[in-house]
Amino acid sequence: MPPTLASLVHHSALKLTVLAGADRLDTPVRWAHVSELIDPVPYMNGGELLLTTALTLDAENPEEVRPYVRRLARAGVVGLGFGRGVNYDDVPAALVAAAEAESLPLLEVPRRTPFLAITKAVSAAIAAEQYRAVTAGFAAQRELTRQALVGEGPEGLIGALAAQLNGWAAVYDASGAVVAAAPEWAARRAARLTPDVRRLRDRPAPASAVVAAAEDRVELHSLGAARHPRAALAVGTEGTLGTAERYSLHAAISLLTLTTERSRAFQAAEQRIGAAVLGMLLAGESGHARAAAGDLYGALLDAPFRLVIVAATSPVPRPPATSPAADPAEGDLPPEPAADPFTAVVERVEAAAARAGEPVLVVREGDRLVLLAVDQGAVADACATYAGETDRARDTGAAAAPAADSALVIGLSAPSGPVAAATAYKQAEQALSVARRRGRTLVEHEDVAAGSVLPLLADDAVRAFADGLLRALHDHDATGRGNLVASLRAWLAHHGQWDAAAAELGVHRHTLRYRMRRVEEILGRSLDDPDVRMELWLALKATTASGGVG
Repeated sequence: MPPTLASLVHHSALKLTVLAGADRLDTPVRWAHVSELIDPVPYMNGGELLLTTALTLDAENPEEVRPYVRRLARAGVVGLGFGRGVNYDDVPAALVAAAEAESLPLLEVPRRTPFLAITKAVSAAIAAEQYRAVTAGFAAQRELTRQALVGEGPEGLIGALAAQLNGWAAVYDASGAVVAAAPEWAARRAARLTPDVRRLRDRPAPASAVVAAAEDRVELHSLGAARHPRAALAVGTEGTLGTAERYSLHAAISLLTLTTERSRAFQAAEQRIGAAVLGMLLAGESGHARAAAGDLYGALLDAPFRLVIVAATSPVPRPPATSPAADPAEGDLPPEPAADPFTAVVERVEAAAARAGEPVLVVREGDRLVLLAVDQGAVADACATYAGETDRARDTGAAAAPAADSALVIGLSAPSGPVAAATAYKQAEQALSVARRRGRTLVEHEDVAAGSVLPLLADDAVRAFADGLLRALHDHDATGRGNLVASLRAWLAHHGQWDAAAAELGVHRHTLRYRMRRVEEILGRSLDDPDVRMELWLALKATTASGGVG
């Protein structure tokens, strides 16, 4: 405990007597300061015990004493020690009355007690408290380090931290999801802070913030040595942290940062292995791929998996190369590296896989990502959730919608296995191409295979071909000399059956025959050719869907 007025009063060598403010003696004393100034307030920081003999103060004059004591109380001075027997034989009654009025503790200091003795007592008590705090902090660091070494995750470490802080602690991943919390009841409370963690993530590391919460005081701290943090730590306590608790917190931040950076190194090694495994699978060397996968990716190859391709709708920016000659001038900041549009998907995928205990293989191929994920697993669900959120934001014009230069498209293969990995890769590419054409974020190969070819007609090149093919017929109809386009559509819809098509149009079948001969003459193509009929039908469908020429 830090020194208080009560501990000084009970100090047997000081012989202090309480004359006023006896109910305020539990106030901590930050320092003891001697001043004979009429107004020492400009030299106070608050929390001091002020010692004086009133050499320049008329301590018997209430009109002078009252404002003097009031200034001290409002400046945060915790007590006034008056040295008796120097300038006054006894403590003036006016000073006692003023201290009582302001509830400022007033201590009588006997002549045989030098002010230096009080200052030394305060200094020694503060030093002892700091020593206890440092000792407790080192003990806490040893315990946290032990938990970090023997544990397989952050659970043991944050459990020890929560106990040392007499509060709770939680670790978040880069997406803001709670990875671990201690005690268990704190998980729900920590989850409410996800928006605050995401805002902290957007600030350059190291970053911290104090969050106003109804139940307790919460501190957030970024974890990791990278410019943008990959994780965060939250601690909740009843009040502000003391010195020992602050030591514990900083030790936990350092240990968790080391763990995070070590994990990144492991992830880099895993990615290199993953790239080798994927290359072998696509080359048809499934046996070698399984041997290279080992325990890391072996479970992924033992069950049906999905091959996922994620691509940007525009080239991914690369950070500019730097050289000694291109160093920024003194005082200038280096340019911010362009944001990687894949970050959001990778963070979601890795967090989902970690929570579900699933293996996932992530490989960067130039301007796109290739993923191998368990069929019907958490990773595929995370991709679908991301795509749904992105499409809804784009369709509603929400502010959170991705910019055109950072949008992503995702293609998923059908469930596959190691032997058919190359086929799955082609399926994912086909689904990716359809996603681009449809303007959607994600398309699965099953949707393409089981769906209709008509949505593909929305492609700009198809519409341009259709408009050019039918332009002459639309120009003819615009003169009012017949309705060749509608007649052609009805005839094709009824598979060339004259009576059925003529009945739909409300004309005689000979009239319809004449119109079809005019179509052949204008287009210079025979309707007996099945390829011509197919092209004309698709052109009619494409122009109908898009508004077409008219």
